[in-house]
Parts: sequence; C-alpha cells; structure tokens
Amino acid sequence: MDALLSKLFSSEEEELYILNCMAYFMVFMAACTFVTLLFENVPYGRYATSKYGFPVNVRFAWFVQELPAFLLPLCLVIWTSCAKTSLLPNQLLIAMYFCHYVQRSLIYPFLIRGGKPTPFASFALAFVFCIYNGYMQIRYLSHYADYPADWVTHPCFIIGSVLWLAGWLVNVHSDHILRNLRKPGETGYKIPTGGMFQYVSGANFLGEITEWAGFALAGHSVQSASFALFTTVVLTSRAVAHHKWYLAKFDDYPKSRKALIPLLF
Repeated sequence: MDALLSKLFSSEEEELYILNCMAYFMVFMAACTFVTLLFENVPYGRYATSKYGFPVNVRFAWFVQELPAFLLPLCLVIWTSCAKTSLLPNQLLIAMYFCHYVQRSLIYPFLIRGGKPTPFASFALAFVFCIYNGYMQIRYLSHYADYPADWVTHPCFIIGSVLWLAGWLVNVHSDHILRNLRKPGETGYKIPTGGMFQYVSGANFLGEITEWAGFALAGHSVQSASFALFTTVVLTSRAVAHHKWYLAKFDDYPKSRKALIPLLF
C-alpha cells in the first residue's frame, strides 16, 4: 500500500496535512449533522422509512458497513511502513480502536435478533464514514502520532484509557440487554432494564460516547477528538429520540430515567 499512498500524496507532510483537514472537516460535518438532527431522526432502526432508499437486511448492513473500519486499518498496519507502531502509546491506542471494531464488525452483526431493515442511504453513508474514519484514525496513529516517552503514565492517557474501557463495557453489556429483551418468537418493543438502563434510556449510546471520549483524551489529537465529537452528536440525538419514544409508547416507563446522562439529562 505504500506505493498507492505515494501516488496519492507527494510527501508525508502532504498526507499529514490531509489527515488534519479530514479531522477538521469531520468537525464541520458534526456541526451540520447537529443542525439536521434537530429536525430529523437518524433513519435506521425504529425510525427507518422508505424515503431513504430500499431496505437492506439489518445483519448484512451492519456487517458490510462496519467492515471497512476494520479491514482498511488492518491493511494500513500490515502493508504500509508504520513509523510509530513500535511505540507503546500508539500500540495501545490502535488496540483500543481495533477492540471496538472487531466486536462491532465481526461479532455484533451476527448476534442481532430480528431488527428492522436499514434504508440504503443510511447503509451507504455509514459505509463511507467507516472508510473515511478508519483511514484517518489508524493512518495517523500508525505513522504520524508522536507522543512523549512517558505518555502512558500521563493523567490524560490513564483517565482516557479507563473511560474507554468503561464505555466499551457499558456499550457491549447494553447491547446484550437489548438483544435479550424478547424471548424466541416474540415481537414488538419492551422496556429495557438492568445495567445502565436503570438510569438512562440510551445506555448503549452512553457507553459508546464515553468510549470514544476516553479514546480522544488518551489520543490527544484532532483526529480522535473530531471522531468523539461526531459520535456524541449522532448518538445524543438518538438517545433523546429513544427517550421520547419510550415515554410516548409506555405509560409505565420509569419517569426518573433520563435520556443519556444519569440524573441530569
């Protein structure tokens, strides 16, 4: 892949400049997405409609759309000259990224039970995003990110890593709860309980937001920060929409439960 990258970029300085531009563009897209989501829910799952394209099988959609976020970074790590992968901070951050996307692309799709088809537009946008973000995160970490020798003992790295792990565990556990709400043969929606669902309607979203916020703190780069920001914008909107939906659908929905942040919001 080095030959391909050398054709795309005239120098490492140019590629780093592009990686920075990609991050700032993601911040811009987060702002645009924030405004859009004030008027429209993210169109998949219970909010899917035919106006966003023909339906795609939900398992197929999740597997294919998330796979580039795993495969492209894997190719970058294996088949490019990675100047920074011998350094411990970079190794740990790359491991955090892969830990999420191995689960999200190779495990999660095959655990889905039922689920509404995904509109093609949502599927296509997610596919493009995973290519874009996968390249931006891992190319930066594997070849350009330069940390002090003692960065792994810095409070930002330690706190960020703890947040990442806590968020990852909450996300995976919350997905497990959601998958097991229905018994075999049952259909329809139920009120999730247990874990962080005792406190918020969007426990799975809270977990993922926390995960990438921790990654951004530990990574200390505009690339990781822009990803965390974009994730927060999209998943906060989805958590709020879910919360309103639950309150409208279930008369016995816990009134003390918040949308995303326990006790606060």
